[in-house]
Amino acid sequence: MKLITFEEAGSIHLGVQTEQGVLDVEAAIADKPELSLAPVPSTLREVLNGGEAALKALQEFVNDVLVDGGGSYFKAEDSLSFGPCVPDPGKIICIGLNYRRHAEETGMPIPEYPILFNKFSNALNGHGVDVPLPRSSQKVDYEAELGIVIGRTAKYVSEEEALDYVFGYCTANDLSARDLQQRTSQWLAGKSCDKFSPIGPYLVSKDEIVDPNLLNIKCTVNGELRQNSNTSDMIFNCQQIVSYVSQCMTLSPGDIILTGTPEGVVLGYPPEQQFYLKHGDLVTIEIEQLGALTNRMVSE
Repeated sequence: MKLITFEEAGSIHLGVQTEQGVLDVEAAIADKPELSLAPVPSTLREVLNGGEAALKALQEFVNDVLVDGGGSYFKAEDSLSFGPCVPDPGKIICIGLNYRRHAEETGMPIPEYPILFNKFSNALNGHGVDVPLPRSSQKVDYEAELGIVIGRTAKYVSEEEALDYVFGYCTANDLSARDLQQRTSQWLAGKSCDKFSPIGPYLVSKDEIVDPNLLNIKCTVNGELRQNSNTSDMIFNCQQIVSYVSQCMTLSPGDIILTGTPEGVVLGYPPEQQFYLKHGDLVTIEIEQLGALTNRMVSE
């Protein structure tokens, strides 16, 4: 399933992409109560907390609605105001220098262990929503990334079982203020700016993804291709990342892990070609099977 969150009348709604449009789950439950004899999750948090049973109940309800016929609860995707595909993660964990060619372009050694840092809820952003360029930075950079969304509480899990704890995947942009990031050995200041973590437009359940370690990933700025790689270039793959992080902390449903970015970021260009993001730039991150995430940069 491709799950969406969108804003309407001041509240967050759960949507499901279908061939008839985006199904507003809450509206459909209210309009078709006879189709929801068993409990159907009406929010993304209920889906995440309910695990496989909740996802199955939602899928069966969506199927029944599609058979029953269309209604006002189907919406055109291009009419939606998207929210972050996971609006309330407990943790946003990021992996640094996790693509071989990206580590090489920055002149950094290949990490022996995953490099962990974090973002906070203030950084969350949705597809189509503007990103304010902070006044304190002149070097804002894009980073195309695969996001892993946790579906089950995970602690000390092995690599072999790690993907069993994943709910799904999403497209992400780990925006980075390089001048703030590089002031100290700790990257937090340059990574945690407001709206610096767009995710979406979809949260795609893992059953739709055959191999998350073999997905094309790219970034364009104003239509110009900047990053073009594949998740197979990751130093630590998805299984290794989830397992490693679970050795350090307990992962909970809805937690997001951003798995690193491939080569092609502005920081990796020669100094004379380092043209950082500016007002009006349109950045699109696209990952195979997960969709395209677009945000416009605006002066704060």
